[in-house]
Formats: sequence, C-alpha cells, structure tokens
Amino acid sequence: MQPKLGAIAVVHHEGQFLLVKRKKEPNANTWGFPGGHVELGETGLEAAVRELAEETGVIGKAERYLTNVDAITYGDDGSVRFHYLLAVVICTYQSGTPLAADDVSDAGWFTANEAAELDQSPNLQTIIEQVIG
Repeated sequence: MQPKLGAIAVVHHEGQFLLVKRKKEPNANTWGFPGGHVELGETGLEAAVRELAEETGVIGKAERYLTNVDAITYGDDGSVRFHYLLAVVICTYQSGTPLAADDVSDAGWFTANEAAELDQSPNLQTIIEQVIG
C-alpha cells in the first residue's frame, strides 16, 4: 500500500461551513469537508472543486491552498489501514444547494459552533480554526 493524494474543499460562506457526512471508510459516519482522490493529471485545486460538486452539487471556485494534512488511520494491530496526504483548498461558494451524493450520506451548512458539536473527522476543527482565525 502506498499513500494516496486527496483534496478537500473548504467553503466558508455567510458565516457557515459546508460539511458532509462520510458514508465510507476512512472516517465513515463522521462530518468533514467534501473531498476525495486527486485523479491523474488533475491538480489539487481542480480535484477539490470536482469533489465538491460530485458530493454536494455545490459549485465553487478554488482560491488557494490553505495547508496539507496527513490523514493516517491505524488498525487495532498498529498497521496502517489508510494513508492520505490531503491538500486543503479554500473555495469560494458560487451556486447550489447542498444535497448528499456520491459517497456522502448528508450535507449542509454549519457554523463553527454547530460543527464543534458534530461527530467530526480528524483535523476538521483545526482547519475551521485556521479559516476563522
């Protein structure tokens, strides 16, 4: 197994963040930012916008990279089950109403305080704090 490259779209619009509830591992049934694999020949910026649309129906514009996140999930025996390097992309909302699609079971807008009450995927709160300062 080798690490995989992924991208996540951070959309902060009118005081709320667009979040999705993941259906699949890693982090099934937790809330996080829309995102997924970067395809061959695709930039992280392009992947974030594509995944945003695929998972939520929301159209966004990639503005810039915020940071990178190492997302590593270990099994009970200490072995690596999943390993992603995630490009965190700040996106500007352009249009659309969030509807869960693809590999998410729910999608919606949440304030930072509301997000803090959710069952969060790793790094969600840290990224929110970086965005809102």
